Amino acid sequence: MSRRGLLTAGAGAAAGAWLLTACGSGGNADKAAATAAATGKAAAGGTLRIARPPASSAETLDPASSLSAYEYLGALYSRLVRRGSDGKPAADLATSWEMSDEAKTWTFTLRDGVTFHNGQAFTSADAAYTLTHILDPATKSPQAGVLSTFVAASGISTPDKNTLVVKLKAAHAEFPTLLMHYNCYVIAKDSAKTTATKGIGTGPFKLASFTPAGPGKVVANTDYYGGKPVLDAIAFSSIAETQSRINALLSQQVDLISQTNLDSAGVKTVQASSTATVVEVKNAQWYTLPMLCTAAPFTDSKVRQAFKLAYDPAQVIKLAVQGHGTIAHDNPVPPDDPYRLDYTVSPDPEKAKALLKKAGHDKLTLPLYTSDYDSVLTPLALAMKDSVAHAGITLNIQNAPSDSYYTKIWMQKPLMTSYWYVGRPIDQLLSEIFHSGSAYNESKWSNPTFDGLIASARKETDDAKRKQLYQDAQKLMVDQDGTIMPFFASRMIGISKKVVNYHESGFEFDYLKIGLSA
Repeated sequence: MSRRGLLTAGAGAAAGAWLLTACGSGGNADKAAATAAATGKAAAGGTLRIARPPASSAETLDPASSLSAYEYLGALYSRLVRRGSDGKPAADLATSWEMSDEAKTWTFTLRDGVTFHNGQAFTSADAAYTLTHILDPATKSPQAGVLSTFVAASGISTPDKNTLVVKLKAAHAEFPTLLMHYNCYVIAKDSAKTTATKGIGTGPFKLASFTPAGPGKVVANTDYYGGKPVLDAIAFSSIAETQSRINALLSQQVDLISQTNLDSAGVKTVQASSTATVVEVKNAQWYTLPMLCTAAPFTDSKVRQAFKLAYDPAQVIKLAVQGHGTIAHDNPVPPDDPYRLDYTVSPDPEKAKALLKKAGHDKLTLPLYTSDYDSVLTPLALAMKDSVAHAGITLNIQNAPSDSYYTKIWMQKPLMTSYWYVGRPIDQLLSEIFHSGSAYNESKWSNPTFDGLIASARKETDDAKRKQLYQDAQKLMVDQDGTIMPFFASRMIGISKKVVNYHESGFEFDYLKIGLSA
């Protein structure tokens, strides 16, 4: 039997296990076991040891790159604005900002007295250089696709060392929110050729060592403008297999395992330990089934609509993640985001059948590609297979190798599973993943009306009117786009009981306050 055949057979076996677990008492037991991170006074100093999956050998410390080692970024660098606890932009290297010229010009006042790890003073020239570095086609930054439609290097100026002015090509009332993205960490002027390995920023830690896809270490920056970190250092190691990372945690070789969303068995294993626990970050990821709009049968909008009507999200969330999440109703805007549209379309298998018949399909059989890359992807595929069967849709699960899933399957096969971290502000989310032509538009859906609503929202300076435009865009997505979005799910993180004040938000955690118990 081929490798693909073995994996597919394994998926079939897993189906029964997950369905049995979901119908039994394991879900409630898991939910009761999950905890919040411990809080309290941390001991001064110490080294936090983090295990993570090995990334590409081309991994880099350049924050603008698509291959950046993102666990390091928040430790080494700062942004002009960061994500506040309310999800809105908060001061970081910029202490204030204001728009003028009907949102076409933004002026940022920069923090004084900040130095890079090498002692170089931070000025507006560094902020301007960072933006031009992102926009440079040679950098191949994913964020360039978002920014370049309304930002040009020629529009960036620095009247003095503490002032950055960005004159946009087109108005954008949400422009500062886009600078919260992890690609927008600030690097020093003229450092593009060295930042990939040197990692010199203004963040709370300084680089001690770094090996792409290998070990590395950062040490406390005692001159950090936000105060000295609690920890003396953070040591990173790369461990390929999920079970091996869990074993390292249980044997106290590491204190935290990152990029590892524990499955039901993993949660139970860690919770049984006397030295480790599981932290549940609610609604931390949203799961999708992109239907490639450029490939049959999803070139027909009736087929896409039929798939959205065919499945029962309540059933899918129960089977796939045992209720650890929130139904998304095919809308990727998180439940706590003030821009989210309260709009649902009820499941209707009979209407789905009628739409498929109009599209020329009495019954429809398709492969659904998935992977063990994330612990939820295969359970999601299996739950969806079960749910859409009532509408005459047969899905054949194809479990692809995790080490090539996002290079050989994602955005190439007509139907697949995928997921995203939450934490993107509204314009970043809709522009990066759903706008026509975006590099991360995983369903390749293209709709001029949707693009026009986003453009209109950016120009609108009235908050209520702008919110309405973003919500109109969401309704269009729910009704017409190419992505099934069943639920937001918790991320289950294995962590030592010694770790205190772990707080995660989107792509990163609070490096300044995290510590080890006294």
